[in-house]
Amino acid sequence: MKKRNFIVIVVVVAALIFPIRQAAINLFAEKSEPILADKIDDGEDLDTNVNIDDIPLYDNNIEEVEDMTDYLLDTTFVDDSGKLILKNTDDILVLVNKRRNLPSDYKPSDLVIPDVKFSFDDIIDKRHLRKEAAHALEDMFREADNQNVILYGVSGYRSYNTQNYLFENKVSKVGEEEANLLVARPGQSEHQTGLAMDISSKSANFSLIEDFGQTTEGQWVNENAHRFGFIIRYKRDTTDITGYSFEPWHIRYVGVEVATEIYERNITLEEFLGDA
Repeated sequence: MKKRNFIVIVVVVAALIFPIRQAAINLFAEKSEPILADKIDDGEDLDTNVNIDDIPLYDNNIEEVEDMTDYLLDTTFVDDSGKLILKNTDDILVLVNKRRNLPSDYKPSDLVIPDVKFSFDDIIDKRHLRKEAAHALEDMFREADNQNVILYGVSGYRSYNTQNYLFENKVSKVGEEEANLLVARPGQSEHQTGLAMDISSKSANFSLIEDFGQTTEGQWVNENAHRFGFIIRYKRDTTDITGYSFEPWHIRYVGVEVATEIYERNITLEEFLGDA
């Protein structure tokens, strides 16, 4: 009799405990997913028993990493003198700086004269830009003109030999150390790519001076050049990255998408391409 009563009690207790246990399991299951999401959002360590491959956010990050482009991969070689020489000379995103040199005989094959105002009358090399950059410059100058902002081209394409003359001339005036901050050495000038143009305005006496950045025209260029694919190549306080002093007049064509990203992130071309 006592044994039978004991069995009855066990059955009754089990019947009471099971629903409570199941309810607890269901409640944990309902709460576990948002708890896991919170940990991901907050950057906390996940439970080691969780299979991270089952989390969609992780998979998306992997895809983003795989989609990243190494723009500088296989773009240079070392010559007999130990200089780093560019191979992708015709690339719109070619990176020319104090470490990465253009071949001395490089000249773009698609140079044209953009239909814009210039600060001089002569038909000479520095009127030229590569075709894509020239069309973009025309669009930018036209839009500026529509807003009563009058811009002038001052210096576009320069050959290796011309750049050598300009550098040596500056050295003779200010010394090599100072010249190295102001003028590119031959082979290290963006002007040789045909993708750069120095610009100015009547308000700056058509000069290439820092004060151009404070003029109405200079401010317009700073705020709008990216819309046409240009960047201010040598920005203020970036000498440690670019190697050059602030040049608000020097614009470089990189295409609208890249120019916009560089403008919005407020970075240099070196930082965008991974050479900083």
